[in-house]
Amino acid sequence: MKTLLRALLFLSLIVWMGAEIFFPVVAAITFNTLRPDTHTAGTIVGHLLRILHGMGLVAGMVALAVLALAPAWGIYKPRAVLAPMAFVVAMIAGTVYSQFGIIPAMERDRMAAGGAIDTMDTANPITVHFNRLHRRSTYVEESVLLLGLATVVLIAWAESSRV
Repeated sequence: MKTLLRALLFLSLIVWMGAEIFFPVVAAITFNTLRPDTHTAGTIVGHLLRILHGMGLVAGMVALAVLALAPAWGIYKPRAVLAPMAFVVAMIAGTVYSQFGIIPAMERDRMAAGGAIDTMDTANPITVHFNRLHRRSTYVEESVLLLGLATVVLIAWAESSRV
């Protein structure tokens, strides 16, 4: 059972961090391939981001559950899982904020711009707000990735101090 729980923990972190690392590559390729049609590229990347967030939320809940059960099953010492659990909670919070706060606001801005934000003047308040939200979204995704990498390091440390 210990091996199964540890495997679930590792798998959940691998899936989430792998998707977080791979997403910017996919976004860049999408925008480069569809260069003249940034609206379509943005729509595709937006859909992919929603999928990434769904995967992250499921993986985060699995990781959180396994980390919560780990001390009871003698997998890790109780104190060794506190920081990784806090980081996973912060990662989930960032993902929820991006999915249910930032993305809907960006979509409202896109609709207010007539459906395609790139057709608006860059000085237009709607475009300025959209670009600010886009930067915030990027920072949130980067934070989730950095927290995830720190979580992996902390889990590796917990492995070395197992019961």
